[in-house]
Amino acid sequence: METKRLKRLPVGIQTFSNIIEDDMLYIDKTEYIWNMIHLCKYIFLSRPRRFGKSLLVSTLQAYFEGRKDLFKGLFIETVEKDWTEYPVLRFSLSTAKHCNKEELLLELSNKLTHYEAIYGKGAADEVKPNQRLKGIIERAYKKTGKKVVVLIDEYDAPLLDVVHEEEMLPVLRNVMRNFYSPLKDCDPYLQFVFITGITKFSQLSIFSELNNLKNISMRPDYAGVCGITAEEMLTAMSDYIDDFAEAQEITREEAIEGLKLQYDGYHFTWPSPDIYNPFSLLNAFQDHDYTNYWFGSGTPTYLIEMLRKFNVVPSDMNKMQTLASDFDAPTENMASITPLLYQSGYVTIKDFNRATRLYTLDIPNTEIRVGLMDSLLPNYVSMRKEAGNTTIAKMYLALSKDNLDEMFSLLQAYLLTVPYCDNANSEGHYQQLLYVIFSLFGRYVEVEVHTPTGRVDIVMKTDKALYLFELKLNMSAQAAMKQIDLKDYASKFALSGLPIVKVGINFDPERRTIGDWKVEDA
Repeated sequence: METKRLKRLPVGIQTFSNIIEDDMLYIDKTEYIWNMIHLCKYIFLSRPRRFGKSLLVSTLQAYFEGRKDLFKGLFIETVEKDWTEYPVLRFSLSTAKHCNKEELLLELSNKLTHYEAIYGKGAADEVKPNQRLKGIIERAYKKTGKKVVVLIDEYDAPLLDVVHEEEMLPVLRNVMRNFYSPLKDCDPYLQFVFITGITKFSQLSIFSELNNLKNISMRPDYAGVCGITAEEMLTAMSDYIDDFAEAQEITREEAIEGLKLQYDGYHFTWPSPDIYNPFSLLNAFQDHDYTNYWFGSGTPTYLIEMLRKFNVVPSDMNKMQTLASDFDAPTENMASITPLLYQSGYVTIKDFNRATRLYTLDIPNTEIRVGLMDSLLPNYVSMRKEAGNTTIAKMYLALSKDNLDEMFSLLQAYLLTVPYCDNANSEGHYQQLLYVIFSLFGRYVEVEVHTPTGRVDIVMKTDKALYLFELKLNMSAQAAMKQIDLKDYASKFALSGLPIVKVGINFDPERRTIGDWKVEDA
């Protein structure tokens, strides 16, 4: 049988013209673009990093530059008749990360200099970023006779790394507020303004002054504007699924299920189509492997710092609930980390109750759960993360063989090597440690599970069994097992369809490890 030729996958390619000219795979998003440009003059879109925002901006740039040749065979070719060429100013602030005030000003100056070379420099007193941007827009309009398109990608990139810093954030925020401020005054010269980011900093001028800025981030009709929908994967990427399945030596159905568990699960409104992380999915198809690509591309420092600031423990990110109004909470004045976790892509919408306006949020998929827990592991095993990961891998193998004695022996020995931890004398510390470890196994795990007679400390489900864990501190495993039996926790799970295993664990706070454990079938 002849092997079907597959187009090259645009892994890491964010330039629309490169993808089209090099005949790479492109998932047609131009119907969204057509709808956007006819919706409103000023539009804002929030999506997590590496979710296709930059490619969307690049596609908009090609459209407004009138490059009809690039859109052959795409939706927008069927509806656009004029293909007017507009002057386009495109600014990507992704190059302005990890900057102090002087470095940020220099970066902005370099970007403005590029367009001054095209449209001319202003008078000698046109020196501040806002003055220069205003001058460029006006001169571009006069020189071309066409209104100007402004595309700003990752507008908040300079601010995210300092969102937890009370001194630096206001300084950089003022610089960026100054830079964006001309957009309102330049309205007569503007054709279209499109701004992307991860979060919403309400005190920046684009939100406080552009009161007609349309935020489409949670609109159902733009749910699939970035990312790859389940339907797009099954149709436009069907041959890649077959290729992946063949390389993995599994069926097409098994490949679809595996990819869904690993990379699917994002919803940016409710109801919403299932959205796959595009960066991870493209890499998986290219490498024929299930790997944590999105997390491997870098865990933002700001997220870990904000988790600490809000005292968020790992299990708190399981089935979070938040009001619809919380999504508009300004990033710099957050009362909760929930909006930031959502906007950054670490939790996503799983349900919505219209009566209460409550959203239920949860970790989207296995890639994010495992990657997030791996990032949080050092909080529980100090800096011995590499040795900890090796131990966890061995524990996973022991669990897969139903050998819990070996699993806990490995953890007991390992914890003896971990330096002193301030929280090691609390039951909650060990509960969260086990939650992180079991999550790294890729298993369903939940803490403080309610039953009619009390709460089970930890419930973990595998393909073979349902495990009920009761933890004690400086008591005995027998005391923990006695509580499981006394409160008859197992009865709540009798209809689970899996054998139930009771596990009592006692932690020794002086030695900072497991004292003893007891395992029994229910």
